[in-house]
Amino acid sequence: MFRLVIIAAALLLFANEAFAHGSEAAAPPPPKQDATTVPITLGKTTKGMVFTNLKGMTLYYFDRDDSGNKSNCNDKCVEKWIPLPAVKDAQPFGDFTVIVRNDGSRMWAYRYRPLYTSDDDKAPGDINGSDPQNLWHIARPAN
Repeated sequence: MFRLVIIAAALLLFANEAFAHGSEAAAPPPPKQDATTVPITLGKTTKGMVFTNLKGMTLYYFDRDDSGNKSNCNDKCVEKWIPLPAVKDAQPFGDFTVIVRNDGSRMWAYRYRPLYTSDDDKAPGDINGSDPQNLWHIARPAN
């Protein structure tokens, strides 16, 4: 009998909680990017498979970023070329590394080349930032 009373009380508490909040389910919190998550995926464009950020925007690299541990795109450059940010405790994973920028922020790199999105790309799959004459190239997986 005591078990029935406990079960009935639990059901009543659950029912009261459900009625108090209505029939709307609470939205789950946004996923938290942890230190081991690399925010890069593969996307298909008219130029083939490319690296993209999690929103599907094409990633690029800059030929002048050749030291392997820093970005040479600073100041006005970042108005057009947006660094792919890394969380404070991001950890390298495979060919993906994290570098510290001149301003102290962190960004992702592929094979020690910092990765950027282009302000010229307006939708996922755009590749308007590719400009080999000015040393900007689409980032792709190595063969």
